[in-house]
Amino acid sequence: MTQPTNSLPTHRDGVAGPSVVWLAIGFLLAGLGTVMLGPLMPTLLHDWRLTDQQGGLLLAAKFVGSFLGGVSVPRRLRLGVLGGMVFACAGFGAFALSVGLMSGAACLFVGGFGLGQIIASTNILIGRRYREHTGSALASVNFFWSLGAVLCGVIAAAALPRFHLRGPLLTFAGLFLMTGLGGLLNPSQKAAATAESSAVAAPPLPMPILTRFALLLFLYGGLETCMTGWLTTYTLRFSDVRLLGGQSAIVLLWSALTAGRALSSAALRVVREATLQRIGLALSALLIAALVTTRHGPLLSLYCVLLGLSLAPFFPTTFALLMKRRPTAREAGFILAVSGLGAALFPWLMGFVSTESGSLRVAMAVPLGLALILLILSFRHDGSDAELPNG
Repeated sequence: MTQPTNSLPTHRDGVAGPSVVWLAIGFLLAGLGTVMLGPLMPTLLHDWRLTDQQGGLLLAAKFVGSFLGGVSVPRRLRLGVLGGMVFACAGFGAFALSVGLMSGAACLFVGGFGLGQIIASTNILIGRRYREHTGSALASVNFFWSLGAVLCGVIAAAALPRFHLRGPLLTFAGLFLMTGLGGLLNPSQKAAATAESSAVAAPPLPMPILTRFALLLFLYGGLETCMTGWLTTYTLRFSDVRLLGGQSAIVLLWSALTAGRALSSAALRVVREATLQRIGLALSALLIAALVTTRHGPLLSLYCVLLGLSLAPFFPTTFALLMKRRPTAREAGFILAVSGLGAALFPWLMGFVSTESGSLRVAMAVPLGLALILLILSFRHDGSDAELPNG
């Protein structure tokens, strides 16, 4: 047998990994882990006697960990997926045994590191395996991430009154380990075919393009996590309806995000990514402004549904535009990791504004401002989007 060339193993390392079934299951768990603090926040604030600002520190710890996990995504992406599962298992398992702010933040940092590895590695794998209709493929796999987020609110509402925190969190941690082992034992067959037919890796991305995408995902990570991290608490304080222990708003938001990802997958086969991105951002800004003007439960629920549908296209459209430029794993991982950094900073800022002003309603100016800035930035680009065919 002849010795393979250097470029072929390198590229195979970049596309090999678990089959799409295990990637989808892992993304479902990653969705649960990413948004879990939102539904748990009222319980943690009460049991650990924390202020809103301290609650924001828990969110920050998890997403700083996620940032570092994404930055350190390995070239062999299958190791990123498996390693991420191990870190997530360890971090969330230890969080189940935590009793205070410092230990809880440390454990969430470890769990967040695992999530960063899983999310970055999986998105890059999908983007590389499905060169045609990349946006549609990314929207499809992120459907499972959103489905996990939906289930998180439902599970929290059902499990917390009966089992409190420890048992469900330990079970959750064990599922990460089982999924990692399942993916290790069932690799993808598509990866080998992709490796055989792909060209040599592209050169590094120009710094202006790298900076542009990093900024977009940094701000969007903050926007989405501000809403998912604080919406349950906001509903309990300002809504006249107390469905599912205050979880109804977050369940509706994530249900709409999940449905929106499925709809985006279909829409991206006929609509340009940049167009769908801008429409979603414009509607998101309007709906956040409307959200803070009502206390009426049914109207608030409607706004949550529409907001989820509006936010849904942003990530798959933006990351698809990035993947068409053939970034390296480290470049794509860095850009995804910056999203986690925004998710760490802006929810903390929202908690800080709420504590200082005495009103979480006033703090909703943070996500509103992010939506408006993103909309403006979506019209400022390097001019190359028009040259990229719709995938």
